[in-house]
Amino acid sequence: MLPGDFAPWKLVYYYFDTWKKNEIFELIHECLVEQTRLKHGKKEQPTVGIIDAQSVKSTLVSSENKGFDAGKRVKGIKRHIIVDTLGMVLAVVIQGASVQDRDGAMEVIGKLIESWNRIIKYLLIMVTGGVNRKGKNQI
Repeated sequence: MLPGDFAPWKLVYYYFDTWKKNEIFELIHECLVEQTRLKHGKKEQPTVGIIDAQSVKSTLVSSENKGFDAGKRVKGIKRHIIVDTLGMVLAVVIQGASVQDRDGAMEVIGKLIESWNRIIKYLLIMVTGGVNRKGKNQI
């Protein structure tokens, strides 16, 4: 249900679908990241990316990709995210929680390459190692 001051839903959906197919949202996102970086005195293109994963319980929307993360004991989804040093999102992949972090990392890095292909040769990606049940780092 759209607010009353919006155009009819079929027209709104038409534009949403068209923009999605033509990757307009990605272009807007990229422009906003670049403008924000310049505003904070950084180079327009990021040179460092930080990758992390988070397992969360399923919702009705995310239920098609659910799995079980045995390490965190969570049934749901896992988000693999790459951000720059300002915390600006560069790439996101959502998968079932059963996906191993190393496999999800490869997929989100692939998405980063697809989205930011002109800067990849300069990008350093930082990955945190997981911690096992005994509290020791593992990579």
